[in-house]
Amino acid sequence: MRHVLLNALFLDPAASGGPETYLRGLAPALAAAHPRTRFTVVTTGSGARALRADGWEPRFDIRALPCEDGQRARRQLAEQALLPALAKGLRADLVHSLASVAPIRTPGVAHVITVHDVTFFRRLTFGAVTTFGMRQVVARAARHADGLVTATEVARDEICEELGLDPAAFTVVPHGAERPAPVAAAPEADVRARYELDGARVVLCVASKRPHKNQEVLVRAMPLLGDDVVLVLAGHPEPYDAELRALAQGLGVTGRIRFADYVPDDDLEALWRLAGCAAFPTLAEGFGIPLVEAMARGVGVAASDIPVLREVGAGVPRFFDPHAPPAAAEAIRATLADPAAGADGPVRAAGFTWAAAAEGTWSAYERACTSR
Repeated sequence: MRHVLLNALFLDPAASGGPETYLRGLAPALAAAHPRTRFTVVTTGSGARALRADGWEPRFDIRALPCEDGQRARRQLAEQALLPALAKGLRADLVHSLASVAPIRTPGVAHVITVHDVTFFRRLTFGAVTTFGMRQVVARAARHADGLVTATEVARDEICEELGLDPAAFTVVPHGAERPAPVAAAPEADVRARYELDGARVVLCVASKRPHKNQEVLVRAMPLLGDDVVLVLAGHPEPYDAELRALAQGLGVTGRIRFADYVPDDDLEALWRLAGCAAFPTLAEGFGIPLVEAMARGVGVAASDIPVLREVGAGVPRFFDPHAPPAAAEAIRATLADPAAGADGPVRAAGFTWAAAAEGTWSAYERACTSR
């Protein structure tokens, strides 16, 4: 393949969550593995500015279309009409849509879609109108795609059950764990002061604040944990954030929860180092990149006992019923008390690399081009 176009019209820098991590991990690995291939990233105006500021040019040709992620009508026009026309005009061999929502058709150009999960079909994540529209687009685009990618076997099976797709159409390609570039941690003393963590045992949860991420169970677990335990909720605040704050106030634990919202990379790296336990109470995931990031750093993990986290984490985390605050508290308490809780994590995480993800994704590209 001489030219691959990456569809990143989802990109809202610092708010895109997992899909942004996926783009920033996978794209450089693809470019490194295939230096003779031209890669064009098609994104939003703010996405283009962020990628250029981060030095993505000239290795990537950055193209901005006239939309932002929250502009529903403009994004649909850009994704369904402008992007396919651009791909054809640039004579791209293949379009890879990186975040489930994708052009329904890309005439004359092979198309691969990464469908991360179907959480937003099964659980309250977006409004009813948005959910209905996304379902129509994702289902139709997936049926017309030349290839489909997802990160776990569990996600593949759930997607196929929900959308009526053939499992044979999918290539399962796990995500990587490592950052595209090393990040130096902010000074520990500064971070402890900034987030009021002096003398605290830190429980860190990295996830956007959405209902299916289920931070509620952690808030409800706090009265059952020692007074020196502080919960840091690091992630983009959405309407669910207000519910969590109200719950914390009602339970009298506001003083032991840090609603950190967006955390700069150097602060987050320091928080990983300070954490005695990483907690992942999610009700649904396609993969769970923060779980692997925690394991890679040797941080002990308490995680929801759901199939996808069992697949990714294997025997490393302490699993708990995500609907039971006492069970969450017990898993966190045991992890904080166990000096060896994260010892097996780096070995497990070492099996998840962006280089391997790039290799698996390229095989999906070749398969898609051959199938046309």
